[in-house]
Amino acid sequence: MIKCGRPRKGEETLSRDRLVDSASQLFLEYGYGNLCLETVAKEARVSMRTIYSQFGGKAGLFGAVIKRCSDRFVTVLAENNVLEGQPEAALLDFAKHFLYGITRPDAVRLRTILLGEALRFPDLATQFYEQGPGRTQVHLAQFFARQQQAGHFLGTDPQVLADYFLGAFRSERFQKLQLGLAPTPDEAEIEAWARQTTILFLYGSLKAGVDGNGNKAGMDEERGERNNSDNR
Repeated sequence: MIKCGRPRKGEETLSRDRLVDSASQLFLEYGYGNLCLETVAKEARVSMRTIYSQFGGKAGLFGAVIKRCSDRFVTVLAENNVLEGQPEAALLDFAKHFLYGITRPDAVRLRTILLGEALRFPDLATQFYEQGPGRTQVHLAQFFARQQQAGHFLGTDPQVLADYFLGAFRSERFQKLQLGLAPTPDEAEIEAWARQTTILFLYGSLKAGVDGNGNKAGMDEERGERNNSDNR
């Protein structure tokens, strides 16, 4: 029997966790539009009033599911967790957690649900972005801002740095995975993917001593000296 009375604080936390657990599985099974909150309430053994009071409705409940997913890699960049003075190691650690989170079959399925139903349910798209990509970018931008203050990065807008770094992972490889054209990467593949992307982001792809025009550093000066010598 579902109790309608107000739960105690400890019980409220347990019921919230149970709700998110149940909702995660039910969204994967039914999708968003086809899932009714009565089904969630019955599965989680809570009242409808509990769902509305804690999440505001179905969109908020979906947002809580996405927030739980993003918690796994957002907390890696928390100020008290970041490796001090080691931005490369910190970004690599984040990248591995981020890639693992977004490439799991359940995460891919949730994103597919979003893409298929966002136009019909604008609140769904808002919750997904705010609790997933948007929240991740905010935390990453805060990380870059702190690292800039420590002298590790140039003064580029931290939001731009966060956007470029995250965008590097939403590559053709990720698109193929989202479309079911590539298998779920294993731990070794995620390690290699994260390391390669992080290194390219931090250090670029030009060889050392080569400028943006493809010339070796000092080449123009050398050419100038030769021309002067020839004209003497």
